[in-house]
Amino acid sequence: MRMNFLKKNIWLVSIVLIVSCAAKKKATTHARKDIEDKYSQLLATDKGSISNIKLYSVIDEWYGVKYKFGGKSKDGIDCSGLTAIIYKEVFNKELSGSAAALYNQAIKVKKDSLQEGDLVFFCTNSKSISHMGIYLQNNKFVHASSKAGVMISDLNEDYFKKCFKGSGRIL
Repeated sequence: MRMNFLKKNIWLVSIVLIVSCAAKKKATTHARKDIEDKYSQLLATDKGSISNIKLYSVIDEWYGVKYKFGGKSKDGIDCSGLTAIIYKEVFNKELSGSAAALYNQAIKVKKDSLQEGDLVFFCTNSKSISHMGIYLQNNKFVHASSKAGVMISDLNEDYFKKCFKGSGRIL
């Protein structure tokens, strides 16, 4: 009798696990499609080029968070704080320091050789590095803007063309 009870419960638990896994897979597939749709539009590219779903999911969690100098939370974040969080969550790499410090740590990469995840640096206030972002694709990058918070911008915008200082890769 006890054996029949155990067999029935194991069977029931198995059914519950199968159903919950299927539901989770469906939700994950739906979330992936939403990310692909949103970021292919923001990057002006096709959905198939949005392959690093983890990267775009983390960006999506932070998208629109307001700027706060020295900030590292959803209450406010700055450009180097955003970069450090994305690198830790997506690439499992610890970064710390200001945009200028990270510029000095990065291996320099030519602008026409940028790959998803490379860093882009700008001199927005003076001749020294004062702003940064993470290159995505199609000349677009994510950054924490002092005016609009976390957003995606284009390297070809006049403002960013004027103050672009360089780009680099963290190995």
